Amino acid sequence: MTYDGPILDNHFHLNRKGRYLDAARDFQRAGGTDIVLVHCPDFSQPPKTKEGHRTAYQDTIGMAAKVRSEVGLGVRVVLGPHPAAFAHQFERWVSEDESSGEEKAITNYRHSIDAALEFIGEGQAHAIGEVGRPHWPVEERILDLSNLLLDETMHLAAQQGLPLQLHVEGESDATYPDLAQRAQKQGMDLVKLVRHYAPANVDVSATHGLTPSVLVGKGALEELMLSYEASSHGFFLETDYMDDLRRPGAVLGPKTVPKRTLQLAAAGLPEEVLWNTHQDLAQRVYGAESP
Repeated sequence: MTYDGPILDNHFHLNRKGRYLDAARDFQRAGGTDIVLVHCPDFSQPPKTKEGHRTAYQDTIGMAAKVRSEVGLGVRVVLGPHPAAFAHQFERWVSEDESSGEEKAITNYRHSIDAALEFIGEGQAHAIGEVGRPHWPVEERILDLSNLLLDETMHLAAQQGLPLQLHVEGESDATYPDLAQRAQKQGMDLVKLVRHYAPANVDVSATHGLTPSVLVGKGALEELMLSYEASSHGFFLETDYMDDLRRPGAVLGPKTVPKRTLQLAAAGLPEEVLWNTHQDLAQRVYGAESP
């Protein structure tokens, strides 16, 4: 089967100091039509104030506008505090002052969420993310606090009917059921809980009703073809493209989702499944593209 419908990369970063618009053009030339642009903080100097978060988010919103106007892609915007940035700030601030460091980190996290919610309320962004917990082993204190703040963020998302993009640990049988239990406790719609960097097994017995955003690396297509029929409501595809000149093509290059989409079509993935992946599910999770 050939496929000539929309193609969306559900987790894409851009950097004005990286390839920026050229990366977006590469995606488009390969057949891409839409990206979900996820805010990426300056990990060397993440914001420490609410105004600092607003300024950083405004830059991501500005890049989205440029991609729309100069490249012609559809762009949805996701804003939030990256779990790695939070963990590193927490460690640094607690080491500087045990008594006040933890509260300072919590306050800064909440400021970052408040700033994201303001931009969503203004119609300039579509979702909160990437939020969650560090993907590497950390001390129990950081993990517990990350989970506490994730629960808090899920509660806010549930109250306002907003989607979340999650950044969590790698493959673990416990991850999906833990996330589903947390979300249900907070009253959140599991369809709007998107697991970024998800494994390619999209069987509902694995995903527990969350929306998987599958990293389309080596071996992913075979696993998708084996599991897609048992998916609860579909899946996204993503590259987690970093736009970092020090690591060209990391995590996967900008042309990858269009290429993998055509390969899935050639392998026999039904056209209606691809339309759901690249258009219908995005509408259901994020709403319309235009801010």
